[in-house]
Amino acid sequence: MSAWDEANQKVIEEFRANEGKVGGFFENATLLLLHTTGAKSGQPRINPLVTINDGDRYIVVASAGGAQNHPDWYYNVIANPEVGVELGTETFKARATDTEEPERTELYTTVSARYPNFIEYQEKADRVIPVITLERQP
Repeated sequence: MSAWDEANQKVIEEFRANEGKVGGFFENATLLLLHTTGAKSGQPRINPLVTINDGDRYIVVASAGGAQNHPDWYYNVIANPEVGVELGTETFKARATDTEEPERTELYTTVSARYPNFIEYQEKADRVIPVITLERQP
C-alpha cells in the first residue's frame, strides 16, 4: 500500500469513527467518502474528498493537491458514473457528472472561496482541474 493510500485509509477510519468528522488538515472541512468502481480494475475504491453542498448536489474537485495528473478516482467516475457516497452517518447512491464550462469555473470559484487551498492547487497544476457534481439517485 502506498503512503497516499495509507493516509487515505486513516482519514476513512477517522471519518467513520467520528460521524464524518476528521481532524488535522481536514479539521474544518466537510468531507465525504466517494465509492467508485475502478476504471481498469473493476474493483471498489473509496476516496475521502472535500465537498460543498450546492442545492441538491455535492461538488468535489479532482485537484490531487495540484498534481500534474488527474487523480485515479476521476477516471473511475468518468468510466463508471454511478457512485456511492458516505456523508456524515448517511450513505446514498449518486450520479457523478464532469462539469463543463462555464459551470466548471463557476463551481471551482465557489469551492475556492470556501477552501482557499484550491487556488494554490490550480496555480501548481498545468491542467484544468475538473469539478464533479454528485447528484443523489433514488
